[in-house]
This record gives sequence, structure tokens and C-alpha cells, in this order.
Amino acid sequence: MELRHLRYFVAVADTCHFGRAAEQLHVAQPALSYAIRQLEGELDATLFNRTTRQVSLTAAGEFFAAEAVRILAGVDDAERGVRRIARGRGGLLRLGLTGTAAFSHLPRIARVIKGELPAVALEIQADLLTPAQCDGLRSGALDLGVLRPPPVGADIDMVTIDVEPLVLAVSVDHRLAVEPVVSLTDLRSEPFIAYAGRDSAVNDAVLRSCRAAGFVPHREHAAPGTAVLLALVAAGLGVAVVPESVRALPLDGVVFRDLVDGGTVELALAWRRGTDNPLVDTAVGILAAVLRRETVEEKR
Repeated sequence: MELRHLRYFVAVADTCHFGRAAEQLHVAQPALSYAIRQLEGELDATLFNRTTRQVSLTAAGEFFAAEAVRILAGVDDAERGVRRIARGRGGLLRLGLTGTAAFSHLPRIARVIKGELPAVALEIQADLLTPAQCDGLRSGALDLGVLRPPPVGADIDMVTIDVEPLVLAVSVDHRLAVEPVVSLTDLRSEPFIAYAGRDSAVNDAVLRSCRAAGFVPHREHAAPGTAVLLALVAAGLGVAVVPESVRALPLDGVVFRDLVDGGTVELALAWRRGTDNPLVDTAVGILAAVLRRETVEEKR
């Protein structure tokens, strides 16, 4: 059975007239009649009652008409889906995000994808450090990452979408909680709470800033993620220097203070170099432009 037989049958079923159906299909009426007889022979069923005055569907024809319409609609949907994917406008986008980006940038990313690429489905893996995201991109487990540069390992391309200042997180009863702005030198004797990841880009940025201020921070505790880190700060077990986006995760008992000399940390979109997935190229182009524009507008 060929798709053209189904299309021929649906046209005759809609018009109940072989002549008008042939005109719609731009085929000769004898060829259309022959194709319908072939179809009936293959199905071993009569699909139309034919008289000199009219053509009507049999009970088998009515059933087959509904099924044929459903099948053809499915074929049409499949064709459109394939074309969207080939153009980078449809399919599944597996996205990894570092912990703080899930709070600050995931809502934006989801909104942009929904608005610009409505045929794309998002699969989210959150709270992934940069090394894990780079491994996922290389293995194909991830299509796109939102991570802290620099990338770990080879074959990763990226584009910066935000540059965040580092801010101070302290407990509400800490001596510096009443200060609107703090200097890193005020933290020289403080116990620090850092991220547990060995290759944490935030840890590296904090270490560089503290060294520039003339000291090496004393790491008292290490947290596996931002939520635990803030909980330890709230408990008064130490201070933490974190990206500004952590402010989007408020926690009772923690206050954030600006740092005059805290430095910055970047956030970037990353993907596997040489990827053959057209959706990745499309998504990177759209997301990078929109997110950078919004970030600039917010900081004016």
C-alpha cells in the first residue's frame, strides 16, 4: 500500500465523486479509479458503493477513511518535524546548568526557548559543576551547558553570557552583617565556607581575589552545593564569597553584602566543538544574543 493510494482514497471519500477528486489531485479519472480498485483488492474489501448516480462509502470505507486521515496527518506531522530538526528549529535540547545559574538564568533560558523555538523540548540537568558539564558535552549526554569558565578538557567551545560580581554571604548575627559594603581585607581572619568541587571556578575566583587582597582564605568547611553552603553560613560556621546570582536563593539567617574588591566570575554557554546537531547552533545563536542583551539592560 502506497501513501498516494491513501491520499487518492481520502480525496474520493471527501467528495464522493471520482471526477472532482481527480481534478483536485491533478490525475486522470481512469488512473484514479484504477488506483482505488487496486486498494480495494489489496484490502480485500469494497470501500465505495458505486452507482451511475452517486458514490458513497461502505461501512468498511467509513472506518478506513478515518484511519487514512489519521495516518496521513501523522505522516505530515513527521515530515514537518524532520524539517524543523534539520533546520535546527525542533527536537530535544539537553541542558546542563551550574548550581546558581539554575536560579538566575534557567527561567530566562526556558522563556527564550519557548518563545523562539516552540517545537524544542528542554531536558534539564541542574547543579552540575563545570567539569561534569564538560564531560557531558563531550560524551553527548548534554547538548548545551551553562557553566563557569574556563572549560575543563579539550573540544569545548563557549560564549560568555554574563559577568557577575562576587558578593559576601554572612549570618544575620555576624559582625559584618550591619555593613552595607565590605572589603575582602575585613575577612582575613574569618573561616571560609567554599564549594567542595576540586575544580570549582568560583573557588578559584575567590582565591585569586583574596590573594590580591594579601591573604589566603582559611577554608573551614566545604559544601556540595549552594543550598548547603548557605545553610552552613546561616549556622554561623563561616562566611562565603559567592556569585551575585546566589541572591536569588534567599535563606533565613543569611544576608548578602557587596564587596568593593571581590572580583568577578563569568557565566558562559558551552557546547561540544564540531557538533553536528543544528539545534545547538540555533539555540546558541538565539540564547547568547538575548541573554547578553537582557544582562546589559539590567545593569544600566
